[in-house]
Amino acid sequence: MDLEQLRTYCLSLPAVTESFPFDESTLVFKVAGKIFLLTDVDDFESMNLKCDPERAIELRERYAAVLPGYHMNKKHWNTVVMDGSIPHKLLLEWVRHSYDLVVASLPKKVREQLPPAS
Repeated sequence: MDLEQLRTYCLSLPAVTESFPFDESTLVFKVAGKIFLLTDVDDFESMNLKCDPERAIELRERYAAVLPGYHMNKKHWNTVVMDGSIPHKLLLEWVRHSYDLVVASLPKKVREQLPPAS
């Protein structure tokens, strides 16, 4: 997966925005103002994804390219090293899982205003 494929997928999800709130190289994807993915656009060596805590541990044990979230809450975030060892389809599933977790944490009123996800 390259950065443009990631951007295309993220922006295809309902109500997703992208921005650079921290610096000029950290691309952040949000849904309803809440972060679900961060990555560096200069190198695209890794991305941070929100993850269910139990699943996060399981993924770290199973995949060498999945690490505790760099500069994030290690219980709820994973850093995925983009070294080619994780299949494209699985990366997209993890991005969607991160998105879905954030959507589920939104207030009901906000969730109801989001367009339906496909």
